[in-house]
Amino acid sequence: MANVRNIAYKVLYRVLHEDAYSAIAINNAVKENGLSGVDVSFLSALVYGVLEHKLTLEYIIRQYSNIRIKKIEKKTLIVLYLGVYQLIYMDKVPDSAAVNESVNLCKKLKLYHSSGFVNAVLRNMVRADKEYKLPDEDDALRYLSVKYSCPEEIVKEFLSTYGRDHTEMILNGILGRPPITVRINTLKADKESLKRDLREQGIECEDIPYLKNSLKLSHTGSLDRIPQFKAGHFFVEDAASQLCAEMLGAEPDERIADVCAAPGGKSFYSAICMQNRGEVFSYDIHAHKLKLINDSAKRLGITNIHTALRDASKDEALPKCDRILCDVPCSGWGILRRKPEIRYKTDTNIDILPNLQYSILCMSAKQLPTDGVLVYSTCTLRKAENHDIISRFLSEHPAFVGETLSLPDGISRVIDEDDCMLTLLPGGYDTDGFFIAKLRRKDS
Repeated sequence: MANVRNIAYKVLYRVLHEDAYSAIAINNAVKENGLSGVDVSFLSALVYGVLEHKLTLEYIIRQYSNIRIKKIEKKTLIVLYLGVYQLIYMDKVPDSAAVNESVNLCKKLKLYHSSGFVNAVLRNMVRADKEYKLPDEDDALRYLSVKYSCPEEIVKEFLSTYGRDHTEMILNGILGRPPITVRINTLKADKESLKRDLREQGIECEDIPYLKNSLKLSHTGSLDRIPQFKAGHFFVEDAASQLCAEMLGAEPDERIADVCAAPGGKSFYSAICMQNRGEVFSYDIHAHKLKLINDSAKRLGITNIHTALRDASKDEALPKCDRILCDVPCSGWGILRRKPEIRYKTDTNIDILPNLQYSILCMSAKQLPTDGVLVYSTCTLRKAENHDIISRFLSEHPAFVGETLSLPDGISRVIDEDDCMLTLLPGGYDTDGFFIAKLRRKDS
């Protein structure tokens, strides 16, 4: 039987010290160790739980350790993260198991000098009934940073942009695992039939009120085992991303360009809206990502998608298109619940992103004909990558105007912004954090 805690330790080490991505590292560990069922769930809970609460865990450890966090050997610290996380956040794990298995993990890792220290910290916590203090709430920056395990520089920017109430909603919204939201492929299936087929397999289905042909699924297990997934009756895409594709407004027989297309969800959504008629040109800078798009399009039975290598920031020609989608590379602050490790990375080159994003927007807009539509989007919540980009573009490109977004019933703006823009905050609609702006070329 696999030792899931040991596997969780290895995954966390790869993520925290070798720059691995959590989702990829977990998937690789599952395959390498032949895990299934409860073991997969426990592994995911441990890894994502530690990553989501890392700063909180460190704050708690400080209250029980006589050694400063920076002085604790990094392997030992990961063992402590796992032990403290189980004590504080996993009610179904007995305290004795959390302590004893952490000590055993030290021994398996040959951290013999650390086993007594780990044992002392965790037993002291148990004796104190696992009590700990958070910073004073009056110090909003420090309090929110520790409570929601988000670095102060991110919290500071959220507070400045959105205020305390919305910031707390965002931070609460990026904790926990995201829902599985899917878009029904109406080329092959209809909503009611798909819901019936999935429910017969014990999968729970919930409508998404503001998206006509989408569902929120739970109790799915591995998607690869679901016959309807393998048959291409649906694909996975966050509701915010689906809403972005909906705002693009693709129609049958049009020509669409998705200039930063991978992993392809918005291209698929558009192709389905077009009833597989017209053309969707899906571009990316990485060949292996284009293969993933082609493979998924084949599964879905979509034949009007054409993929090609292209650098969207360069002045490279596009086919003449009615609509262009620029879902640009970004800091990812809206998807921290999907990639919790992002919040702790320091080498993100975040300051150079707006220049890249603006370049992609300008190069794409240059290709748009009169009366053509362009949608700009990101999965971040930074004003510098969202509103500031669009405001600058409109001020420097008089041939373009912002086009009012027609918001579906159930969606409304929660911040003050122009009617051509929409910011979706985590915690508001149980979506990723997302920004959408719609522009139209009024003349050449």
